[in-house]
Amino acid sequence: MPRPLGELENSVMTRVWKWNRPVTVREVLEDLQQERSIAYTTVMTVLDNLHQKGWVRREAEGRAYRYEAVSTRAAYAAALMNDAWSQSDNAAAALVAFFGMMSEEQRRALRDAVRIVEGTTEAVTRPAAEAAGEENAAGGLPDTAAAADVSETGGQNPGSAHGGAGR
Repeated sequence: MPRPLGELENSVMTRVWKWNRPVTVREVLEDLQQERSIAYTTVMTVLDNLHQKGWVRREAEGRAYRYEAVSTRAAYAAALMNDAWSQSDNAAAALVAFFGMMSEEQRRALRDAVRIVEGTTEAVTRPAAEAAGEENAAGGLPDTAAAADVSETGGQNPGSAHGGAGR
């Protein structure tokens, strides 16, 4: 199971996920500087750490690197939920409590997701169907496939299924 991202790691990964393309340290830096004062070397260190942890892969471009997400935000969220659920000694009670915290819209999305996984998509709402077909940054797999990839690796870091460090 991946450890939850720290605040700065999450800020960086949010941009990498949102842009859904290889990014440079400079691009992330310039966007982050709209919210806070931050040094180039700090962003470079965070991206290097995310690479070492298996969250991003990088490719050399001249003297710099371009970084790309290994998995989607949806797969990351799924891995966190899976880990939290596995911590319970009563899975059914944990699910009931979790469902009780959900809004009606979230419960509808959950029902749609179950239909997608079970292969009965005829009653699925359009937003859920679109989310299931979303391409991830790692190579065009649907989010449901990326989430399954995470669960098949026992909740490991999404990068570990693709040769990442998984720390």
